Formats: sequence, C-alpha cells, structure tokens
Amino acid sequence: MNKGELVDKVAEKANVTKKQADAVLTAAIDSIMEAVSQGDKVTLVGFGSFEPRERKAREGRNPKTGEAMEIPATKVPAFSAGKLFKEMVAPK
Repeated sequence: MNKGELVDKVAEKANVTKKQADAVLTAAIDSIMEAVSQGDKVTLVGFGSFEPRERKAREGRNPKTGEAMEIPATKVPAFSAGKLFKEMVAPK
C-alpha cells in the first residue's frame, strides 16, 4: 500500500474527503518525523513507537576494492511495533 492508497482508505473510514485525509496524514507523518529528529520518542498505543537510535562506528569494506574503511557513528530512526499490531500480523 502506498501513500495514495492509504489516503483513500483513511478518507473512506473517517468519512472525509481525500484532500482532508491527505492533509491530516501528511501533518501526522511530518510531526512524527520532526519529533524523532529532535531526539524525542513518539508512542502510539497499540500501533508502536518511533525513536532515534545511535548506531556505533564500525569497520566496513568497499565492495569494489575490498579495502577496509571506517563507517562513522550516526543516528537512525527506528520503529518498534506495539503488542496489538504484532498480534494482528501474527495471530496466536
């Protein structure tokens, strides 16, 4: 499912126009990305949590030459699915 299909589904379920659903979905996604980029954790109960995580520096290899290189430490966004979401995907 892509964003357009998600907007269609949200508009149908919430009984609003596609334009309104797109505006709300875009605002929600932008707000989550902004909060996580500032170091905050965003928790949506039942759905999951978005948070920034530190990735340590490590040694890698250049695939062309095979020579060793240092990959610097960085922050990456991470998502952890909530209990309800996990149960919907893999029912017991």
